[in-house]
Amino acid sequence: MTDIKKEEEKSLNFLEEIVEEDLAAGKYKSILTRFPPEPNGYLHIGHSKSIVLNFGLAQKYGGKTNLRFDDTNPVTEDTEYVEGIKEDIRWLGFEWANEFYASDYFEQLYTFAEDLIRKGLAYVDDSSAEEIARMKGTPTEPGTDSPYRSRNMEENLQLFRDMRAGKYRDGEKVLRARVDMSAPNMQLRDPIMYRIKHAHHHRTGDSWCIYPMYDFAHGQSDSIEHITHSVCTLEFVPHRPLYDWFIEKLAIFPSHQYEFARLNMTYTVMSKRKLLQLVNEGYVTGWDDPRMPTISGLRRRGYTPESIRMFADKIGVAKRENLIDVSLLEFCVREHLNKIAARRMVVFDPLKIVLTNYGREEEMLPVEDNPEDPATTHRQVPFSRELYIEREDFMENPPKKFFRLSPGQKVRLKSAYIIQCEEVVKDETGKITELKCSYLPESKSGGTESNIKVQATIHWVSIVHAITAEVRLYDRLFRVEDPASEDGDFKEYINPDSLNVAVAYAEPALRKVKFNEHYQFLRKGYFYLDKDSSEDRLIFNRTSTLRDNWVKEQKKQ
Repeated sequence: MTDIKKEEEKSLNFLEEIVEEDLAAGKYKSILTRFPPEPNGYLHIGHSKSIVLNFGLAQKYGGKTNLRFDDTNPVTEDTEYVEGIKEDIRWLGFEWANEFYASDYFEQLYTFAEDLIRKGLAYVDDSSAEEIARMKGTPTEPGTDSPYRSRNMEENLQLFRDMRAGKYRDGEKVLRARVDMSAPNMQLRDPIMYRIKHAHHHRTGDSWCIYPMYDFAHGQSDSIEHITHSVCTLEFVPHRPLYDWFIEKLAIFPSHQYEFARLNMTYTVMSKRKLLQLVNEGYVTGWDDPRMPTISGLRRRGYTPESIRMFADKIGVAKRENLIDVSLLEFCVREHLNKIAARRMVVFDPLKIVLTNYGREEEMLPVEDNPEDPATTHRQVPFSRELYIEREDFMENPPKKFFRLSPGQKVRLKSAYIIQCEEVVKDETGKITELKCSYLPESKSGGTESNIKVQATIHWVSIVHAITAEVRLYDRLFRVEDPASEDGDFKEYINPDSLNVAVAYAEPALRKVKFNEHYQFLRKGYFYLDKDSSEDRLIFNRTSTLRDNWVKEQKKQ
């Protein structure tokens, strides 16, 4: 075997190894995976790992992936979430082979349940939820049989049909599997298969008042679709024996479940319940708030599908839970945006400079759009006598190694001229309001006449041509690494500086900005046009800073 072949084998994750073994053994002609979200909220970055994994496995091995909505809880589900989930998956770059719903199988699942009743493997229980929980026992003590466990098949069948017919109130009866009340795995202690819910369903309306539990619906839906590799997260490991038990007793297609570590990421929360709290209690503006870890929030902030897929690939597929640093996600988006983002000059905290010896009214200077792109284009940027620079780019009494503008010191203006500060103008409070500078006509960028060297280049904007824009400077939503594990209410750890809003002055080329275009504001970060923008009001969200400044900022505190 060649060294290259060995390296390829080493690089396979454990799921790829399983798939290759199954295909080599002729177990399947092709693989079929599925992504099964519950439509009770929007997808987040954790789901993106599962999406990339399920669709990626199928693509790599010539198979297909189904999208199946696990819509078995009518109280929390909505078509809004269904459409949002589909939009997110397509945005990530994937297309499903078939679109299914667990509700498509309600009649078939009901038939399966009656089959188990006839086999003596399911029974109707009148016990309350509290009584059933007590009868379950503990991890160290076996459970006790329900007094209704010995009901005969005919009675159970009639009661189950009466449940379907709507003769009982919510919670009055449930259907349970008759497995083993002394099983070490508590999932096998006669789990509930069906509960009564008189609630309107987003697809089936009011035709059903009993709904299957996840553990009964999921494996059987996999089997109906002939899913070959049902990939779940690690919390479903204890559920796998029950998954297999139902399939075995029903003698249906033997789908099999495999588990991988879910994605947990620093400085955020992944629980839908907690994310819903943030939305409902006004800590964020909605599910697509750019501070949220939702895919719609990341998209609105300016993340790209490529960067999220890169992130999923880098964290890999593991069998052990771990906490992934959000810095890796930020690194991935910087890597991609550096290649595709057009550069623009935008000043956030303006300091006026006047070029006292600049005699022309204005001139147009060519500036390249992206130096990382070999085929980059150039735009024409207006240059004039009065300019804005960043206030932080000037110091009246600079320390050593401050190479930007100061009295008597020279600096280059990006793609323009070298200038020198001649005079500092202040108001009555002592605040610097203006710098009078001279420029070196022979120092124009791209020219060959000047041999003058300077140690810093700064960006600028012509005042008379500048347009204003609102910039929303987003940072991490929480100020601690793992807010869900901290004492007290997780919302106590929200970062008060997760959003700062400012007005900035931009070169006029930004007037032509379009949605889905990405920009690097020179020396400031990557920015993306927000959906709240209009022709009269441009709003940009900061996707990411140019470097990871978080650790440095935390050390200052």
